[in-house]
Amino acid sequence: MDDRDARGERPVGSPAAGVVHSLSERHETLATVESLTGGLLSASIVEIAGVSGTYRGGLVVYATELKAQLAGVPEDLLAERGPVDPDVAVALAEGGRRRCGADWGLATTGVAGPEPQDGKPVGLVYVAVAGPGGAQVRQLDLDGGRAHIRSAAVIEALRLLADRLHAASERAAEAADAGPAEAADRAGVGRR
Repeated sequence: MDDRDARGERPVGSPAAGVVHSLSERHETLATVESLTGGLLSASIVEIAGVSGTYRGGLVVYATELKAQLAGVPEDLLAERGPVDPDVAVALAEGGRRRCGADWGLATTGVAGPEPQDGKPVGLVYVAVAGPGGAQVRQLDLDGGRAHIRSAAVIEALRLLADRLHAASERAAEAADAGPAEAADRAGVGRR
């Protein structure tokens, strides 16, 4: 596997190890749903020792109809926009989270090449994460060959999840530092 990110740089450390460590500390679980990465994302996660307490499992839904049948992506969304779409990426992440009973869902969809797909250019990739605080999608416009596009998508998906976990930890720390009244006010508790 070509282990360069979207900028063509090799990440310091293992993005998967960082995510698995963070999830383990938080006592939270992860599920994956992959299209263009075809199992590379889940493989990078299960390489990490001790992952069994964190990783619930995943789906490889390469065929468009399986995105609906297995991951629960609305068929009308797929029919209208095709499989390479930001809302489809979010639906994949949410579907994986729901179907696998995980706290977090992480998804990849895009065009690895060698040819464009449904009018979408080679290198257009969407990675999405869905978790307790909602979902987020990131568009990647990747250069290079098929192997690089697929491996960069894995790295960038893991980075997106790491960013979300970090943000969630910061919010939790801020809430813990706040007094009970301030924390309730921030959360909207007690408002009429």
